[in-house]
Amino acid sequence: MNKRRCAAPLTTRRFFPVTKPEIIICQNLSELNRKAAEEFVGLGGAANARRGRFTVALSGGSTPKALYTLLASAEYRNRLDWSRVHLFWGDERCVPPDHPESNFRMVQESLLSKVETPPENIHRMAGEKNPQAAAAEYENELRRVFSSSQAAAPRFDLIYLGLGEDGHTASLFPGSAALSENQRWVTIAYVERLQAHRLTLTLPVINAAAQITFLVSGKSKSAIVKRLLGAGADSAILPAAKISPTDGRLTWLITQDAAEEIPA
Repeated sequence: MNKRRCAAPLTTRRFFPVTKPEIIICQNLSELNRKAAEEFVGLGGAANARRGRFTVALSGGSTPKALYTLLASAEYRNRLDWSRVHLFWGDERCVPPDHPESNFRMVQESLLSKVETPPENIHRMAGEKNPQAAAAEYENELRRVFSSSQAAAPRFDLIYLGLGEDGHTASLFPGSAALSENQRWVTIAYVERLQAHRLTLTLPVINAAAQITFLVSGKSKSAIVKRLLGAGADSAILPAAKISPTDGRLTWLITQDAAEEIPA
């Protein structure tokens, strides 16, 4: 795996082993957010130049929220043509869009309310609807936007993922039947410990992306980061370990405290 440790803004120590993924260890959350924001506007500008649009699947959680706030700031929001950005969600809780736990609401408050993205470019998961109907509806929306009636999964320009302390990512949890879904693009995950349903993109869709970026911060994530990236014997069973692009790049942006147990 390629491994880089980002220290001060202009000082970067680089490690280049030969295999994927690329791991970038940042000194703090501020540096992680800035690195991700640069990636976002860079990939967005390139995609807009090539095809006239930029397709992104967003993640929920506190770490991505700080990134979205930065992207909406005066420093970044004018560096991208937001009229060409199409925003999707990697997963969603089965709650109304104005619910405090809604991933859509978090993105709406931190980003969408501050940038000029056309309403037709915002493709939210309808968490307030019957889960089965909402999953089918979102898959149809993906087929419409990506003009695909075939089995091949859509190819996002960028997908952001978070990481749970149990190794879950998006709403793909350990032991979930959603992990074995290889036909549908969107499915339902029932989270037993939360006694709640969620909507989530499936592994074939996530792994078809051109760029997948994990955003991981906080000391509480250090044990699971070590298990995943420290070549633990049982790490392959974890949902996050199943993220492996078929024809794309995989990057881990990790704060120093979350990465402190990774072997040098």
